[in-house]
Amino acid sequence: MNLETSIEYVKGIGPEKAKLIKNVLGLSTVEDLLNFYPLRYLDKSKVHKISQLNNVNTDVQLKGKITSIQEIQAGKTKRLSAKFNDDTGSMDLVWFQYSKWLKEQIPVNKEIYIFGKINVFNNQFSMPHPEIEIEEKKEAENRLKPIYPSSEKLTKRGLNQKFFQTILRNICKGIPSLIEENMPEYMMKHFKFLSRQHTYLNIHFPKDIEHFEKANYRLKFEESFFFQLGYALKKLHHKTQSHGNPFPIVGDFFTGFYENNLPFELTGAQKRVLKEIRQDMKKPIQMNRLLQGDVGSGKTMVALLTMLIAMDNGFQSCMMAPTEILAQQHYNGIKDLLTGTGINVRLLTGSTKASERKVIHEQLENGELSILVGTHAVLEDKVKFKNLGLAIIDEQHRFGVAQRAKLWAKNKIPPHILVMTATPIPRTLAMSFYSDLDVSVIDEMPVGRKPIITAHRREKDRAYVYNFCREEIQKGRQVYFVYPLIEESETLDYKNLMVGLENVMDNFPKYNVTMLHGKMKPDEKDAAMSYFASGKAEIMVATTVIEVGVNVPNASVMVIESAERFGLSQLHQLRGRVGRGAEQSYCILMTSDKLSSDSRTRIKTMTETNDGFKISEVDMKLRGPGDILGTQQSGVVDFKRLDLIEDSAIIKLTKKTVDKILETDPLLARSDNQLIKNYYLRYYRGKNKWSKIS
Repeated sequence: MNLETSIEYVKGIGPEKAKLIKNVLGLSTVEDLLNFYPLRYLDKSKVHKISQLNNVNTDVQLKGKITSIQEIQAGKTKRLSAKFNDDTGSMDLVWFQYSKWLKEQIPVNKEIYIFGKINVFNNQFSMPHPEIEIEEKKEAENRLKPIYPSSEKLTKRGLNQKFFQTILRNICKGIPSLIEENMPEYMMKHFKFLSRQHTYLNIHFPKDIEHFEKANYRLKFEESFFFQLGYALKKLHHKTQSHGNPFPIVGDFFTGFYENNLPFELTGAQKRVLKEIRQDMKKPIQMNRLLQGDVGSGKTMVALLTMLIAMDNGFQSCMMAPTEILAQQHYNGIKDLLTGTGINVRLLTGSTKASERKVIHEQLENGELSILVGTHAVLEDKVKFKNLGLAIIDEQHRFGVAQRAKLWAKNKIPPHILVMTATPIPRTLAMSFYSDLDVSVIDEMPVGRKPIITAHRREKDRAYVYNFCREEIQKGRQVYFVYPLIEESETLDYKNLMVGLENVMDNFPKYNVTMLHGKMKPDEKDAAMSYFASGKAEIMVATTVIEVGVNVPNASVMVIESAERFGLSQLHQLRGRVGRGAEQSYCILMTSDKLSSDSRTRIKTMTETNDGFKISEVDMKLRGPGDILGTQQSGVVDFKRLDLIEDSAIIKLTKKTVDKILETDPLLARSDNQLIKNYYLRYYRGKNKWSKIS
């Protein structure tokens, strides 16, 4: 028997059971079974006393005697009840479905051990369907008993806990010949790991709690270590194979803007990130950096300053955004900042007129156009640059791999890449899944920004909320009312939006109201946005189309209707549309009275913190890492033991360990790293075909 052996050849399984196990659990080899870890463990080494019982729904073992048995009729149903006593008290044992054979087998007035889950019935402890062992026949048990994932389909066919425990016990006997070490001696000593063989023995049949914890830690470390190693090798390969144009000069474009046009002092975080980008672009290697920052943290300013460095070195830049509204927003912001500098900036989207396109194409090819902002339209084959040196992608998870590759091909030597995201990704998640990128984080907000006050209100508070909005408008401020939009029910949601618009207009008859939603044509959206941004409308009623790319500093209140229908990340993005000016801003979350547990958690999180990174961690707990990363990455999350939030310390430690090893041995050529290399080649080589390791 080896790790690749089909489970049908494992003693006690056979072809039929093997087929069932594969269909239900997806296990087909001995190795799959070894990695089929217990969900939890029953501790049958301890014997409790009845007087010590205090937790319901916990498994306990007791020692005593059954003193009497009786059948109890309750309506049409019968149950079997037995009185169990130890030297501290008594309790009932109950069987709701039983046979005559079971009744005859229950030992009366004999020393026995019972094991099961504690319930409370009529204010007294009871144990339904206990396991019973006569003292003289009881095996000495000092180990934790594993409980494996199962299903009704399996148990009905006899593949119960006892079956899996027996199968795994048989396989574990062969562990010395099945499991090889994958960590070198220097790591084993440094981290005081259990051997890999003892790790598997103690994850399935732990000697005690201490041995289980050591085995569990080793498996978590191993998962994170080899995952980090794969990404680190990818990054290393990228840096050795990927040529880029070096940008050694910081010249007049950058310094002139910095000294004369910079509208505010950069935060320490912005300066740090710029320095990291500057260090990257000095080298003749393509930069590949992820820039994370919360809503309003100043990513666009960092992007503009990076583009000015490209100009100082004689190169063009482009910035690509996933939607027209966001592209327009970036274009307006950059154009305003560059007023008076003479720098040529253009916008290219699906709705750009043919005459404008012609000018853009000509200016790109002759080098007159230094900065192009756009949507997917930038990727078209007819869009040709004279000398593209920097590509900035906003919200990269909305672009596919093939689309990004088209951008790389816009120059013979690929441009430097700066990926930006306004959705804070939990640090451990970024460390794990963006390890092939260098990650920069802007974790400071500009000076003078007041934290947004977030409040939760229900339908009964609506009059109060409307009065508050009127007070803010009277101060000269503006208000958003946002309604949810769910694709599956666009017609219904559109109707809700219209009802909402009517309701707002009825309650705010003195004020101008404008509307924005996804079904409007681009020029209609622009007109509605301009009407609101200019201050001509005091109120905007909108769907989540304003989630990104709307910047109205005078808007101080956002009312989010049916807030329980939004995800945490979306709520946080929407809230970021206010608080962009100097005045105190507010976000009011309107919900129904009945909320699910997850909805309560989301609303509570929003009212307690403005920190996007904290919010993203709660979001990941609720939704899982795949959804946070976007659909492109959702398939990569396949950890069996590692938890990306709970085990952040392990993730940081393994990343540091991997970096240290590759710093001195980038090809894992040293003799003391051969165990790592061999294991990596076997399990990860197929995923990372670009690696030089062979």
